[in-house]
Amino acid sequence: MAEPANSESGFSAQAVGSAVVQPYRELTISAVLLGLIQGVILNMAFVYAALKLGFSIGGSTVAAIMGYAVLRGVLRKGTMVENNINQTIASGINTAGTGIVFTVPALYLMNPDYIQPIPLMLAGLAGAVLGVVVIIPLRKQMIELDRLRFPSGVATSTIIRAGSSGYQKAVLLSVGAGISALWKLIMASKVLETPEMVAQTGFGIFHEELHFGFGSIPDYFSPVVYLSLMNVAAGLLAGRGGLPFFAGGALAWWVISPAAVNMGWIPAVESASPSGFIYGQMLRPLGIGVLVGGALMGVVTSFPAIRSALASLATATKTAGAGKQIGGDELKLPVLIFGTIAAVVLFFVASWLSGATPLQAGISAVVGTLWLGLAALIVAESTGLTDISPMSGMALISVTIMMYLLNKNIAAAMVVGVAVSVAIGQGADMMQDLKTGFLIGARPIKQQIVQFGVTWIGALLAFGVVHLLWTRGVDGMNGFGEGTDLPAPQGGALAGIIGAVNSGNVPIDKYGLGAVVGGLLGAAPMPGLGVLVGLAMYLPFSITLGYGIGCFIQMGIQKVKGIGFCEHKLVPFAAGLIVGEALMGIGHAMFEIISK
Repeated sequence: MAEPANSESGFSAQAVGSAVVQPYRELTISAVLLGLIQGVILNMAFVYAALKLGFSIGGSTVAAIMGYAVLRGVLRKGTMVENNINQTIASGINTAGTGIVFTVPALYLMNPDYIQPIPLMLAGLAGAVLGVVVIIPLRKQMIELDRLRFPSGVATSTIIRAGSSGYQKAVLLSVGAGISALWKLIMASKVLETPEMVAQTGFGIFHEELHFGFGSIPDYFSPVVYLSLMNVAAGLLAGRGGLPFFAGGALAWWVISPAAVNMGWIPAVESASPSGFIYGQMLRPLGIGVLVGGALMGVVTSFPAIRSALASLATATKTAGAGKQIGGDELKLPVLIFGTIAAVVLFFVASWLSGATPLQAGISAVVGTLWLGLAALIVAESTGLTDISPMSGMALISVTIMMYLLNKNIAAAMVVGVAVSVAIGQGADMMQDLKTGFLIGARPIKQQIVQFGVTWIGALLAFGVVHLLWTRGVDGMNGFGEGTDLPAPQGGALAGIIGAVNSGNVPIDKYGLGAVVGGLLGAAPMPGLGVLVGLAMYLPFSITLGYGIGCFIQMGIQKVKGIGFCEHKLVPFAAGLIVGEALMGIGHAMFEIISK
C-alpha cells in the first residue's frame, strides 16, 4: 500500500527516506566531465590571455558560475560539493597552463630550434605532480589550524553558496563572452583599421591599437591604447588593487621616457622617433631588473612564511595517522611518496633528454626538486596571506640559477624553470581549492584525487596552444612577441635574461638599478608591488593603459552602484569578456594556419 502524502509538504515518507539514504552527490561523472570540459576551455583561453596581458587570471570563479548553471540549472541534481569538484578540476587544468606560458615562449622568442617537445612536456608533467604532492601534507595546518585567508578560495566558496544568483551570473558571463568574441572578430578582420590616417594625422586604428597622438603628442609619451576588451576587463576585475600596475606603466612612459629625451640620453640617430630605443634599451632591461628585484625581496620577506610552512610540514609529518595517511581524510602517504619518486625520475629524464650530461641531469633533478619544494611552500603561504602568486619571479630566479649550475645549458635550465613554474602554480591552486572545499564541507581527499589525476592535462594542452599561437605568424612576423598582438612579456623578460647570461653581455647598470628599485618596492607593505611595477614597465604601455582604464571604470561603478553590484554583476560580465576574446583569438589563429 502506498505511503500517504504529507498534506503540508507534498512529500511522501518513502521519498524522504529514499533521499536520506542516497549518497550525497560529490565526486560524480557529471562533475568530472564538466570540470574537464571547462578546464580545457579555460586553459586555452587563459594561455592566450597570459601571452597578451603578461599575467594569469584564476579560472575557479568562472568554473563555479558555469557549474551551477549546468549542474543545477540543466541537470537539476547538482550540490555545492559536486560543483566544488567541477571547479577543482577546471582550475587545476587551467593553472597548469600558466607555468607553461610564463616559460616556454622564451625559447620560441630566442630561437625556435631550442624547442625540444618531449623534455619540456616531461618537465610539465613532473611539475604538475610535484606541485600537488608537496602541498597536500600542509592542508590541515594551513587551512584548519593556521586558518590562512586564501582570498580566491573564499570568493569561490561564496559563488558556490550563492544559490539562484549563480544562474544570473552565468547569463552575464555568457553575454560578456559573446560581446568580446564579436569585438575580437571585428578587430581581427581589420575593417576598422586606418593606417594611412595614422601616418598622416597621428590618429586612427592600426594593429588593433587606437593612436591618439594627433600629430602633437610625441611618440615617447606612447599615445596608444590597445583596443582589447580583455585588457579592460582585467582592470575591471582588479579595480583599485590594480592601480599600482597602471602606475608602473605611467612611471615608465610619462616620467622616465620624457626625462630621458629632455636630458639628452637618446642618441642623435634615434631622436626622430625615440620610443623604440627607449623601450628596447632602457625600459625593458629596467623592468626586468625591477621584476627580479621585487621577486627576490618577496623571497626575503617570505622568510617568516617559509619558517611557518616548514613548521607546518614537520607538524603534518608527525600527525600522520593510521593507514599511513597525512591526516584523517587525505591521500595516503605511499601515494605521495610514489608520486614524488615518479616526478623526480621524470625530472631527471627530461634534463638528460635536453642535452644535459648524467651528472648535470642528476643536479637538475635534485636541486630542482628541492628548490621547487621550497618555492611551492613560499608561494602557497604567500597566496594564503595575500592572494599574490609571484610565479614569474620564481621562474626568472629558477632559470638563472640553473643556467650557472648547468654550464649555460639553456634547454636543461628551462626544464627546471618549466617544472618549478607549473609546480608552484599547482600548489597555490590546490590550496585555494581546498580552502573552498573546507568552507562548504567537502572531503579533501576527493579534491586531491581529481587534481592529482587530471592536472597533467593542463601542461600538455598549454604547450600545444603556445605552439599553435606561434605557428599562426603571418607576413614574416612571429606568432607572438614584441610587435604582435600577443607581446608575451613574461617570456620576453625570461628570454632577455637568458640571452644576457649566455652571451656574457648582461646590462649590469640597468638590471642593477632596476633590482634596487624592485627590492625597495618589494619591501613596501603592499605585497607584490615590485613585481607588478617591473612587469608594467616591461609591457607595452598600450596594454597597461587599457588595463588602467578598466581599473578606473570599476572604481566609478563601485562608487555609484556599490560593492555588491560589482561582485555579483560586474565580475562575471568581465570574466566573460576575457574568455570570449581569448577563445575567438585562438579560433582566428587556427583559421590563419589552415588558410596559409
